[in-house]
Amino acid sequence: MRWARYVRLIRSVTQLAYELEEERRKGRGIALVPTMGSLHAGHSSLLAQARQSGRAVVLTIFVNPTQFDDRSDFDRYPRTQDRDLELAEAEGAELVLVPSTEQMYPPPDVVRVTASGPLTELWEGASRPGHFDGVLTVVGRLFGMAGSCRAFFGEKDYQQLRLVSALAAEMFPLVEVVGCPVVREADGVACSSRNALLSSEDRRAAAVIHRALLEGCDRASRHGASAASVEAAVRSRIEKEPRAEIDYVGVVRIDDLVPAGELVGEMRILVACRFGPVRLIDNVALSGAAPEAGAGAGAGEGHAVVGRRTAILSSQDDD
Repeated sequence: MRWARYVRLIRSVTQLAYELEEERRKGRGIALVPTMGSLHAGHSSLLAQARQSGRAVVLTIFVNPTQFDDRSDFDRYPRTQDRDLELAEAEGAELVLVPSTEQMYPPPDVVRVTASGPLTELWEGASRPGHFDGVLTVVGRLFGMAGSCRAFFGEKDYQQLRLVSALAAEMFPLVEVVGCPVVREADGVACSSRNALLSSEDRRAAAVIHRALLEGCDRASRHGASAASVEAAVRSRIEKEPRAEIDYVGVVRIDDLVPAGELVGEMRILVACRFGPVRLIDNVALSGAAPEAGAGAGAGEGHAVVGRRTAILSSQDDD
């Protein structure tokens, strides 16, 4: 195939270790981009930023069974390896690890990561019990294989990004986790492998999530806004779409993702919704600040503005 001339496809963890050592002997650092495949424009952005770091770009593709709480969700997760390898080549990936489950979880498979605390118990943790244990277990194994590296993760899975950053800080000090902006399709829908599973009607309806997030940001910018009123604005907008079923909406502090009591400091609006059998998540940044003296706002009131760390595609990508 065309991509085979440029991308080194690796199936073995042992071979990966050899290839990484060869890169380091050349004086090159490692840029790691872990994925579950079914690559899209969001992954392209991760690979582009990894390439810009000047390091050897290592893409991993592994649909991790331990992070799915629903076996049917694992079974229907899109698998598009040939197309993924073509995209990897186009974005300058040099090594692509596509391991088997046996390579990632060799017997007796007794070492697993168990996460605890608000970062794992709220939001996705509450909706998908055990999900983050699986995520952190496989990411920890990838970090162990890669050694010293920069690892690139998207901000769409914001809770995951926070947990992966904490994992690196506590257990893998030679790994620098880099968060990358959300990439959106032309109608604002965050790029996701799951978008391809939506029916045409649900795909159109999914645009309500981003519109609701923007309405929440607009509400937050008004005098006298509260975290509760922002959340209510987001919920109200989504509830107008009959095809959407809300899982959660939250205005949270970015350090621990605990619900924000007031609009002060750095925050995120988190959303999870179902459209038929497909569950989508999204988020947007809010920056709050106490009002200046004499501004006329009441005690404890603040203001917030939408974060600008997002990219919009010029044309719609159905993946």
